[in-house]
Amino acid sequence: MNNNYYPNYQTQGGYPNQEFAPTVNNNIYQEQSYIENILRLNKGKIGKFYCTFPDSNDWKDNIFTGIVEQAGRDHLIISNPSTGKWYLIPLIYLNYAEFDEKIEYLNIF
Repeated sequence: MNNNYYPNYQTQGGYPNQEFAPTVNNNIYQEQSYIENILRLNKGKIGKFYCTFPDSNDWKDNIFTGIVEQAGRDHLIISNPSTGKWYLIPLIYLNYAEFDEKIEYLNIF
């Protein structure tokens, strides 16, 4: 129904015009320069994650501190060893991240 307005994209990653490049670690493919990939490269590092939740009065702006455990296309999982809490943060609410050490970044260019 309405195939002209919503074309049927046939792409490898599920998004139109998404670029892929082989990784150094022999993984099949990794997207270039996406936040979730940069967070994955920094797995195990402690960081501060600045988030804004626009529809919440109590949690409008919040800073989460913890270790990067996992990162997906739309989420970040961190743990805070001092409190024992784990957080699942949707990336749509992440403004920026801050680390006290060098940020690992796969430089393909």
